[in-house]
Amino acid sequence: MASKVYKALSDPTRRRILQLLRKKNMNAGEIAEHFNSTKPTLSRHFSVLQEADLIQGTREGNFIIYRLNVSVLEEAMWGMMQMFEIEPRGMKDEK
Repeated sequence: MASKVYKALSDPTRRRILQLLRKKNMNAGEIAEHFNSTKPTLSRHFSVLQEADLIQGTREGNFIIYRLNVSVLEEAMWGMMQMFEIEPRGMKDEK
């Protein structure tokens, strides 16, 4: 699963989608307003993010509302910090 998360995070468009969803849940059309990409291209980005479990979509009427899965993102970031032996700010003082 970690490799899917890191693959998803490697693309700047997908990182931007995550930034947008951090602010609020959005449907595909709302997200698309922030990009010059085609719908099929954005759809592929959504698929990669969903495969990595970074976002989840819920059908509401004619729309799929996407939301950020913060716990998976936090876990990935924590794993990278451990891999590179980076301590979060304030952690040194607690030891």
